[in-house]
Amino acid sequence: MIKANDFYEHGLALHGHKCPAMPMGLRVGAAALNALGVERAADGQLLALLELGEDHCATCFADGVQMVTGCTFGKGNIKKLHYGKWGVTLIEVASGRAVRVTPKAEAMLANKQTAFFKDYREKGIPASKVPLEIVQPLVDRVMSAPDEQLLTVGPIFEHPIEHHAHSFAGLVCEICGEMVVEGYARLVGEQRVCIPCRERITGIREPRSAA
Repeated sequence: MIKANDFYEHGLALHGHKCPAMPMGLRVGAAALNALGVERAADGQLLALLELGEDHCATCFADGVQMVTGCTFGKGNIKKLHYGKWGVTLIEVASGRAVRVTPKAEAMLANKQTAFFKDYREKGIPASKVPLEIVQPLVDRVMSAPDEQLLTVGPIFEHPIEHHAHSFAGLVCEICGEMVVEGYARLVGEQRVCIPCRERITGIREPRSAA
């Protein structure tokens, strides 16, 4: 069984400050691993679909999920769905077995009613500047609460997965001289260039995928 507490110190080192959201990500990720009966991903054995968006509270949650599941943005096996929610669907790639785990709304709302949020974070004070006596009880509560009080663990289900092999093909942009993955190169006249250089030349910005 994966224990969230075993990953807390590493998660804190990665994340950089104490807050309740990173530990909540640890708890959700650990519960998902245990529900599927799988180990932390060393490579691409798992895929995590993270429902966070941008520019909202508690996105620190993502660091906890990455730390405990081994699904990381560097390995490319975690994706943001941009729902503005805190659910995580964890998928075992080989089998397609999946589970969705979410923090309970009442647990999230209880966190938001604390001095950590009301007196500090909502007033623009960085989490790293919140006094330890304010944030530590909140962290302890998230890390020690029973799963049934903190989380909703859904049923195991089948999730279709599109397999995309990593590309090892690359080239040098003929304008800036930097490496670019071949599939992201663009043709401008007879030059193969990177996207930023093409945008500077043409003045046309390419759309970026939100998910």
